[in-house]
Amino acid sequence: MNYKLILFFALFSSNLFSAEKIKLPTHVIHISGQKAFEKKELYDALSVDAKSFFEFWKEDTPRIKDKLIPTLNLTLKSFYDSEGFYDANFTIRETNTTVDIKIDENTPVLVNDINISSDYSIAEHIVFKKGKRFRAKEFIRIKNEIINALLEDGYCSYDLDTKAYVDLDTHRADLKYVLKKGGICVFSQTNITGLKTIDEKIILSRVAAKEGERFDTRRIKQTYSNLYRLDAFDSAIVNFDRKFYNKVPVDIVLKEVKKPYHLEAGAGYDTYVGARVHSEVTKRNFMGDAQKMTLQASWSQKEQLLQLDFFKPAWFNLFGYYLDFGAVAGYSNLEYDGFTEEKEYTRAYFEHEHDRLKLRAGVALENIDIALLENLEDDYVLQQAINDGTFLLFYPYFEGIYDARDSKLNPKYGYYLSGYFEYGIPYSDEASVYEKLLLEGRYIHTFGELTLAGVAKIGVVDQTTNEVPESKLFFGGGSFSNRAYGFREIGVILSPEEDSIQGASSMLNLSFEADYPIWGDFYGAVFTDNTMLTAKSYDFSGDFITSAGAGVRYMTPIGPLKFDVGFNVNDFSQYGISFQIGQSF
Repeated sequence: MNYKLILFFALFSSNLFSAEKIKLPTHVIHISGQKAFEKKELYDALSVDAKSFFEFWKEDTPRIKDKLIPTLNLTLKSFYDSEGFYDANFTIRETNTTVDIKIDENTPVLVNDINISSDYSIAEHIVFKKGKRFRAKEFIRIKNEIINALLEDGYCSYDLDTKAYVDLDTHRADLKYVLKKGGICVFSQTNITGLKTIDEKIILSRVAAKEGERFDTRRIKQTYSNLYRLDAFDSAIVNFDRKFYNKVPVDIVLKEVKKPYHLEAGAGYDTYVGARVHSEVTKRNFMGDAQKMTLQASWSQKEQLLQLDFFKPAWFNLFGYYLDFGAVAGYSNLEYDGFTEEKEYTRAYFEHEHDRLKLRAGVALENIDIALLENLEDDYVLQQAINDGTFLLFYPYFEGIYDARDSKLNPKYGYYLSGYFEYGIPYSDEASVYEKLLLEGRYIHTFGELTLAGVAKIGVVDQTTNEVPESKLFFGGGSFSNRAYGFREIGVILSPEEDSIQGASSMLNLSFEADYPIWGDFYGAVFTDNTMLTAKSYDFSGDFITSAGAGVRYMTPIGPLKFDVGFNVNDFSQYGISFQIGQSF
């Protein structure tokens, strides 16, 4: 049984908690007579303060601020006009404490005819149907969607004419779409202004909208993302509003950071590592050229960490490809179920990222000490199963990722492939010589509002000469593995109900999930996680531990906030509760 719960308290400013909440005068509001809309939709349109689905502690009495009452008629008129009810009437009565609204929706305007004349396929974007209600805001949304499709496909010189002829007497609307796509556009030169301590080549290495390539607004968005990820600018503006004979220059205006130091500190509780405090200091644009230095430290009951990171973007150009450089040095002390891992480590790597592809190659040196927990020191069988002692590992590693998902935060379509490989170098007779390989694939597809996702992971550790430290082997459990167990709680699997504390040389994990909207920004989910962990390399004939469960997702701007409960289907006494921000696919 595992409870996964994280509570985090960030320290923002001294006056955050002392500020008093100002309560404006309000009226209780009552709405009646509506037929086409739920009350929640009207509450949202009128900015009514109403109880949300998850706010169980609040009084279920909708209220509107007094300053909004004079605008009620105009706001309702605007809302109903946009939804096709141009003849709707509203009776508003106000007392000292309440506002009563009676709505007479009357007859809506229906779509009578749809006429399309286009040399570019747009029928899939036009969702109006004859005989269905005409909605002005949907008409505008469709026009914008057509424009976005043209721009993403390289057509920046289009001629689009959309008209809706609305007859209020007959309550009919005739829709007309006329489009000439024009010629293919390409990106022109990139112009950069605002740099003081950062070389222009650093910015050019982040520009996805390269000269001569086909115009695509998604490349502009990727350029924005790449620039902000450098963490060296207070603002970044990428303009593409100029055009010369289907050639579009890219104008980038930047403001370098004025306050380069960033401090973060916090405290919380995690049922995996216990009570936890952490701090982080970052020097942005360290010595210019968008370099970054970060020192982070954390302490908990099961883990202590001190780490220094250095990052230098676009260090040099290799055959026309810019390579970033990174280096990491640190110390960690981590407790597993049966042993502790104390480690000093340093890594250096080169990295290149272009469009959907990310490649990293580096070398690492690790000094690892594996010690049995006190409760295992008298168990001879378990002692033989754990690779303990001191290990000095020196290995090169390579990692490749191809991310074809439509979103990293909450994907609805696409796929994701990744591979990781490291090789323990035989620098001496005592060295651990091994190969470690980990492959992962994800596939996501949405049918209507139902999102289906599958994730497959396979890994092998092949020990050629001498043993590797136990922590180099595979363990299962957690949000990205098996949700009936805590993070790294599953060792070599002995049966569908039982596992050991021993790390596995072979790993296979298959997860499937279905998400569906249930109310507003809330989604329901069902899932199954299936984990195989065996002691021998390349052995995939072992038993699976299979879990199944359900969860809730609340959509936020930074991705879904997830709550999951998973059970071992062969032993319902084993279950896990987990919280997470972001999708696991």
